[in-house]
Amino acid sequence: MLYVKRDTWGNLLRVEAAPFEEMDGELSADSQEAQAWYANQSVESSLLQLKQSDLDMIRVLEDLITVLIRKGVVRITDLPEAAQTKLVGRSKARDALGGLQRLINDDESGLI
Repeated sequence: MLYVKRDTWGNLLRVEAAPFEEMDGELSADSQEAQAWYANQSVESSLLQLKQSDLDMIRVLEDLITVLIRKGVVRITDLPEAAQTKLVGRSKARDALGGLQRLINDDESGLI
């Protein structure tokens, strides 16, 4: 048995395995509605993970471009003007926050 909270139109807002204070109904765990709820939650969770991964990759790519520029492999002027503007803007913002050193959390041991 699952315990649920619904909105005014009857849509599920919350589904829990244990009773909770705001619940306003119950639902069979093998019901089609419960299965759809959990499938949707799985998709939303995957999308959030992908979004966070994208944000992490942006930093990796930004750092990679910075390394390539410092090593003389590419010049910033080799990049399209829009990319140059974005990189310079992000670089200024990161410098204002303390640069790369502050991006590594205390619980991380290194870059890779």
